[in-house]
Amino acid sequence: MELISLAAAITLTEWSERTFWRRFADGSVKKEVEGGNGKSMVHLDSIKPYIAMPLDADDFALLRLADRGDAAAQNDLALIFLANGKPRGAIAWLELAARQDHADAMHWLARCYLEGNGVVRDDNLGMMWLSKAAAHGHLISENQVQLMRQRFIASGS
Repeated sequence: MELISLAAAITLTEWSERTFWRRFADGSVKKEVEGGNGKSMVHLDSIKPYIAMPLDADDFALLRLADRGDAAAQNDLALIFLANGKPRGAIAWLELAARQDHADAMHWLARCYLEGNGVVRDDNLGMMWLSKAAAHGHLISENQVQLMRQRFIASGS
């Protein structure tokens, strides 16, 4: 029996936490409480029929790593969500990876905020994440920030 966090299960199914608690109560989804920290864990097999996008064995392996806190895996899983038109789930994973200073996740978060993809469009947050990604060595972000700087200087503003 494989367990994943409730937060991961929410991104996979697109259900609310409240829906999960109702399904735990009626027995349609199984959970366990982790001993040391009291964290609710969901039986992955009990939600597989409700996962909102196709995942293969490699994707589930990536999910396991992401759920354990691996920033690169969180970023890669977010890209799978984006590729499947599930930007809200992607945002959750990108935020986790970005908080761990993962430059690629910061870049993708910037794009999501600047485009309003999965979040309310926010140019300020988008620029913040783009700048952070550049500061962490993300080459595309560095080039984009440099180009904006050059345009700003050239406009005389």
